[in-house]
Amino acid sequence: MIQSETLELLEWPRLCQHLSTFAATKLGAIIARNLPIPETQVESEQLLAQTKEVYELESRLHPGLSFEGIQDIGDSLERAILQSILPGEELLAIATTLAGTRNLRRVIDNQENVPVLSDLVSQLRTYPELEQEIHRCIDERGQVTDRASQKMGEIRIELRKIRGQITQKLQNIIQAKSGAVQEQLITQRSDRFVIPVKAPQKDAIPGIVHDTSTSGATLYIEPNSVVPLGNQLRQVIRKEQTEAEVIRRNLTEKVAAVTPDLERLLAIVTTLDLAVAKSRYSLWIGSNPPRFVNREDNEIITLRNLRHPLLVWQQQHEQGNPVVPVDLLISPQIRVVTITGPNTGGKTVTLKTLGLAAIMAKVGLFVPAREPVEMPWFSQILADIGDEQSLQQSLSTFSGHIRRISRILEALESGGRGAGPAPNNQEEKEEGVRSQESEEEIKLPIPSLQSPVPSSQSLVLLDEVGAGTDPVEGSALAIALLKYLANHTQLTMASTHFGELKALKYEDPRFENASVEFNETTLSPTYRLLWGIPGRSNALSIALRLGLKPEVVAEAKTQVGEATDEVNQVIAGLEAQRRNQETKAAEAQKLLRQAERLYKEVSDKAASLEAREKDLRASQEIAVQQAITQAKGEIAQVIRRLQKGTPNAQDAQQATTNLNQIAQKYEPAPPPKPKPGFMPKVGDRVRIPKLGQTAEVLTIPDADGNFNVRFGIMKMTVQLQDIESLDGQKPEPIVKPKPAPTIVTPPPAPAIRTSKNTVDLRGKRVADAEYILDKAISEAAGLLWIIHGHGTGKLKQGVHGFLQQHPRVTHYEPAEQADGGTGVTIAHI
Repeated sequence: MIQSETLELLEWPRLCQHLSTFAATKLGAIIARNLPIPETQVESEQLLAQTKEVYELESRLHPGLSFEGIQDIGDSLERAILQSILPGEELLAIATTLAGTRNLRRVIDNQENVPVLSDLVSQLRTYPELEQEIHRCIDERGQVTDRASQKMGEIRIELRKIRGQITQKLQNIIQAKSGAVQEQLITQRSDRFVIPVKAPQKDAIPGIVHDTSTSGATLYIEPNSVVPLGNQLRQVIRKEQTEAEVIRRNLTEKVAAVTPDLERLLAIVTTLDLAVAKSRYSLWIGSNPPRFVNREDNEIITLRNLRHPLLVWQQQHEQGNPVVPVDLLISPQIRVVTITGPNTGGKTVTLKTLGLAAIMAKVGLFVPAREPVEMPWFSQILADIGDEQSLQQSLSTFSGHIRRISRILEALESGGRGAGPAPNNQEEKEEGVRSQESEEEIKLPIPSLQSPVPSSQSLVLLDEVGAGTDPVEGSALAIALLKYLANHTQLTMASTHFGELKALKYEDPRFENASVEFNETTLSPTYRLLWGIPGRSNALSIALRLGLKPEVVAEAKTQVGEATDEVNQVIAGLEAQRRNQETKAAEAQKLLRQAERLYKEVSDKAASLEAREKDLRASQEIAVQQAITQAKGEIAQVIRRLQKGTPNAQDAQQATTNLNQIAQKYEPAPPPKPKPGFMPKVGDRVRIPKLGQTAEVLTIPDADGNFNVRFGIMKMTVQLQDIESLDGQKPEPIVKPKPAPTIVTPPPAPAIRTSKNTVDLRGKRVADAEYILDKAISEAAGLLWIIHGHGTGKLKQGVHGFLQQHPRVTHYEPAEQADGGTGVTIAHI
């Protein structure tokens, strides 16, 4: 099949091998290496839905879905149907698989928003009774247990009894004949208990010799007195084996009775394992979920920053070179894209990347591109990439390409049903002979281009279309082929060196040009894909830079012609304009990101300040309400004292005094009145009317009103009454304070730290600490001990900044070393 051949050309098996490393079960890894490709879009969308739900589920779970205990029991189920008796190890594997599947279903059932996975596991039947029965009859080593049946229990008791008798007798013989025994131990040979006896003294312990040491110095003898017990032991062992076989047969029959359900269970678990492997692989290579678009509805193919998945693997897993992404934005009317440019520029890699992306989307894998990932569902992906030249089959490069393209066109005519089996070796040899006789006899099955049929849902990838033959005929053949594919495929992408194919864009709106960029300065490709600009020939400029004689290059240019040179110059100008636009677009994008970041920072800061203001207002309202309540209580006490007894003028006077004190205590202090007049500060410009000059203030006025000024290069001392401000204000005269009478005040009582004047902010965020601190300051009087610790210093810095701007805090200082040192701040309220 040409599609199978395409998978090999795109290196799809290699990607499947990478995918299989993410599978958790052996069967999942096998299926991943031979991943089936869906035939309908509905199947692909179902697989993508599974991958999406697993991707989202594992982002919430840690460490993700577990397949512990689940094994490949397919062969065991087939033998159970054929009435074979399964060994204990396989029965135990079935039990652990049932337990692991039940745990997997329980995890999925406990999650929300996973309808596809929930529907999938709802079909599971895990038969806990069968699992329990297997564990009852089979131990962890795969052996039948004593409790499997009453008869087995009795047999095991008898076995232990006989072994104990044999061991006791042999121990007595070893002690009695210690001189004849080589070693003081009991061992077994051919299921018989023996003791090692020195060869020269074999007659000291008469019995049956079952084995001899390599040197012949030791004989392993079963004494005659133990032989009857050994025979009896062998008979009981045979009974044990028979009973164990009966037990395992019964378990096997129970397994065979539910084999269809177990096979369905194995298929569902494998489906889940594949979905998990696809999700983890997609996460590892940085992929995003695709959306299938309908180009007939004018939807664009959008694949930005598309990367080759195998190159991504090589970069991350094998320390390869960084992957250069390509952008594929293809309009709905475009049916054919021709990529031109120098060799090794990335044309072939672009074709393979698109092909792999289309297959990945079909099988339910995410695509390594930036969101949104939008592409059609292709019924077929057909490719002619590489050289099919064969000396054995007498095929030239051109013949190989034509044969493969013929199979592609046959597959298109079959409407996606495939082109039938590939020719066998004998057919290939006969075809090779015909090719050797006359290459011109190979013809493409191209019908008339004048009557196009509706385009199919296929993707065709052609590398170096029309190459390998005469350039004129090859170019004509390539044009005819691409026009045919424009009528019969949803999308065709072809790489070429033929300049004539670049002009198809200007003749048919269904064609588009693209090119791979080449850096002439470094003489190396950049692997970037440029859209709308055809590639230009760099052969002559490269040859000149690599040292070819200038006169040879000049002669070559005359052979090419001025028209070609002018076209190359036009293309070079377009490339320069594109680079300039891309640079400006990148700068604009950078500025936009910076503006968005600054806007977010400002918005967050404004929201934080608003929340802080709201918290402060709430705390202040609480403090005011508390003050009002306390004042009302004190007023009520004064009123109650007046009501006691007979009030007189003296009591009324005392009550008035108390009420005035309460008013002074709780009334907020009036804001300070602004002082009139003008007072010069250092750096101010003032006018000196007597001198008619404007001067700069160098010092502030002293107690006598003298200060220094400078105008020009001169400095002088002036008085306040000799200057005025630039707007004509006279300075405020300095009033010398009268000496206050000396009042001897007693020393303040030492401050005592208690739980009421201490607040602990350790472990708090700065915003939370400010709210707590503001509340503590509103309730405190005198000193307030604030414990903030050292840590990173952010909390301490935030506390000090809050104290500096708080109106009730006069100053603050670090506590004594014995009281916390710099980890504690004392605020004076």
